[in-house]
Amino acid sequence: MAIIEKAWRKGKRYMNPVPTAVGGWSTILMVLWRYLTNKEERTPRRQLGPFRTNARVYENPPASGLRVTWMGHSSMLVEIDGIRVLVDPVWEQRAAPVEWAGPKRFFAAPLRLEEMPRIDVVLLSHDHYDHLGARTIRHLAQMETVSEARWVTTLGVGKILRDLDVNAERVTELDWTESIRVGDLELTALPTRHFSGRSLFTRFETLWTSFVLAGPKHRVYYGADSGEWEGFNEIGHRYGPFDLSMLEIGAFDPMWADIHMGPDGAVRTFRALGGEGLMMPIHWGLFDLALHAWRQPIERVFAMEGLNIWAPEPGVPTEVVRGSEVRSEWWRLGADVTSASGVSTFFRAEGGSGHKIMFDHSIGG
Repeated sequence: MAIIEKAWRKGKRYMNPVPTAVGGWSTILMVLWRYLTNKEERTPRRQLGPFRTNARVYENPPASGLRVTWMGHSSMLVEIDGIRVLVDPVWEQRAAPVEWAGPKRFFAAPLRLEEMPRIDVVLLSHDHYDHLGARTIRHLAQMETVSEARWVTTLGVGKILRDLDVNAERVTELDWTESIRVGDLELTALPTRHFSGRSLFTRFETLWTSFVLAGPKHRVYYGADSGEWEGFNEIGHRYGPFDLSMLEIGAFDPMWADIHMGPDGAVRTFRALGGEGLMMPIHWGLFDLALHAWRQPIERVFAMEGLNIWAPEPGVPTEVVRGSEVRSEWWRLGADVTSASGVSTFFRAEGGSGHKIMFDHSIGG
């Protein structure tokens, strides 16, 4: 029986595709105690970056037909079969409703919004602050390079965009299983196991979603935020195989495993989707949104065997080439990493090709 279907509501609240526990005040109180007693390195002790995107790269289309510039967390620019898609843009200093408090970014955005090339689609998966930055949206709405873009999101989020000065005629809201075509690219919204709300009092009032980006030559799955659930098998069967599967690995904890899958869940989900192509870890490396050490999710994924990982350095426009992994270790910047020989090694990924990673090794005593 098919389980991928349109969303449904109880009253004003959208429901998850399967029963899902989302923490309330009791969870917040338990997390607060753990937060106050936690000794993990949740934010980098040393400055990361700066990372800088060479905007001139966008003057030429990707040779492979698929190129991604990861800006950190879940914000990225996807160039797929001639269409540019800006995904969940957050250029704010903090993933929060105010500028003076809340999770602060670990490094500056690699590309200034003013340097952005022409955008065909702005894609927004849900309304949480780490996926929809209000100041970013207002800025983009006034930019000439975004003036002809189609803003694609899910049910209820359109009002937020209109309130942020996005042209209502350019906004498309999709229910789960609905699609829109922009040029040669078809974008389809699909269920995830998560929730929404820009405050504790507006939870579930807008829909949350993942997306399939299907062009003539490439397919990408953007998983956005989700816990594990059995629908991934059907998504892979009906909409795959995917050249690149973008799956969240950070901001996880057993207390909220229903809504954030974590690194182990991401690997299981990648295999449930069919395990073909490359897996891109997202939703990590930029904001402190949980209790684990900030490097822990990517360390865990890199340690797993039999997995084709595609993890570029922030801000580097990187070609996606079938069968070619990218394992940048930018996240070791500033870290004292001791090799098996006892030599400390400093890693930095260079370049932007999908099949070549170079490292500088600074040998210390």
